[in-house]
Amino acid sequence: MHFFHKFKKITFLFFILLTLNTNLIYAESINGSATGANASVSNTSTNINSATDVDSSDTSSNNSSTDASIPSTYSPACILMDQNSGKILYSKNANTKMYPASTTKIMTAILTLENCKLDDVATASHNAVYSIPYSYSVATIQEGEELTIEQLLNVLLIPSANDAAVVLAEHIAGSVEAFAEMMNNKAVEIGCKNTHFVNPNGIHNENHYSTAYDLALMGQYAMKFDVFRSIVSKTSYALPATAKYDKEDRLFNTTNDLIKKNYSSSRRNYYYEYATGAKTGYTDAAKSCIVATATKNNVSLIAVVLHDSTTDEGLSQRALDCKALFEYGFNNYSEKTIVNKTDVAKQITVENATKETENLDLLYEDSLEGLIPNNVDISTYTPNIKLSDNISAPIFEGTKLGTATFDIDGFSYTCDLVASHTVYKSNYTKTLMELALLIIFLFIFAKFLHFINNRKNNKNTVNYKKSKSSKSTRNKNSRNSKNRKYASNTRSSKAVVKARNSKPAKRTSTKTIFKHLGIFNHKDSEKSYIDDFYPKY
Repeated sequence: MHFFHKFKKITFLFFILLTLNTNLIYAESINGSATGANASVSNTSTNINSATDVDSSDTSSNNSSTDASIPSTYSPACILMDQNSGKILYSKNANTKMYPASTTKIMTAILTLENCKLDDVATASHNAVYSIPYSYSVATIQEGEELTIEQLLNVLLIPSANDAAVVLAEHIAGSVEAFAEMMNNKAVEIGCKNTHFVNPNGIHNENHYSTAYDLALMGQYAMKFDVFRSIVSKTSYALPATAKYDKEDRLFNTTNDLIKKNYSSSRRNYYYEYATGAKTGYTDAAKSCIVATATKNNVSLIAVVLHDSTTDEGLSQRALDCKALFEYGFNNYSEKTIVNKTDVAKQITVENATKETENLDLLYEDSLEGLIPNNVDISTYTPNIKLSDNISAPIFEGTKLGTATFDIDGFSYTCDLVASHTVYKSNYTKTLMELALLIIFLFIFAKFLHFINNRKNNKNTVNYKKSKSSKSTRNKNSRNSKNRKYASNTRSSKAVVKARNSKPAKRTSTKTIFKHLGIFNHKDSEKSYIDDFYPKY
């Protein structure tokens, strides 16, 4: 019994110490979480964003930060776009529906490259040859003539052959109507909102239309294909002889004057040394159209000019407008590094982390570059940071934990943020669990000792009762004995009765435990502490 009481005292002291330690740990974790919360700032998302819609009434530069002169364009609807990001540098009526003419063939080329192999062979049908109106550009393809997809793409994009467009459409979709449906679906997929096609070549139809902005998106998409870039940069192409056309005289020149270097003096003004190609178009209703591309100092631009005409001198206005747009872009914008890879964007404190690793740097996952006006100082811009929810240990190095977005010149540039190092989980939680298990074990062990002690007490009680019963029997047998006194028997019986009727000893009270432990000496503090630990019910 003495050992058991000592064990209870030790366990009680251990519980008090554990409670005090837990309170300290909890307070520290609260402070850590508060720091982490203060580190969180919110706003925007995801890699470099595509251009937003331009109001069709816009007749000026899309940028307020540049004070450069606005390019002078004759075209009623045009746009200048950064080929890499889709950022709009200049726009005028960019969302106004216009007839696209043969710039339509950019979409035809896209579907061809995505659905055919270059060495696939297509056969020209009667419809492909004879459905093209007189005076429209053709490649003199013969009915039943077999040509490779690569050959058809060259005559589609360089001399703008309308018969080649129908051959490709029928080869891919089975009919012009089915192919037009594919074109419309693809236009929606790449972000076009004001485009509707009814044929693969751009021959005039009231329901066949697009916008400068949508055509710029198509040009941006098409320039991702190496084959497309290679073909539209050519100034000429010779279609080889076939079984149906055995002459070697089908030589075609490009319709894009921007890439023609050696021409007559009257047309030499059209050449632009940084031009890389793309596609022209013309119908009586659409007038002169062009989707043009150019690259200078690692900056690639797309210019779209619609419904253009000729100057008073008889020169092509679409070529001159494109040159004006390109010069505006190259002279007033340059590629600038916004942030470098592994630069520190922010430092945060991670919850439930060890002291050695809880301070975490968030790094930019990649370098972030953008086409920025020359007069804009990037260093004055700070990112809007959005952190992931519930950032807590453990965290592995390189884990994505948020994004940083820079809003510069009306355009958003976004980069992912990653962890600079591994953050290890604090041992507090593990320690608390171990202590809890230890307490449970001690409690069970104490119960076991209590059980053993009770068994010993019960055994002693049984032996006592047996002994008493035997004694009573002996007393009864010797009651009449002359050697024993009656008074003695009486006193013995009264003692037994008194023992049976006596109440059990009171258990040691909580107050007594505290006194034995020597925790308090003052009566008031003793009462206050007992009330705190053992509330009244």
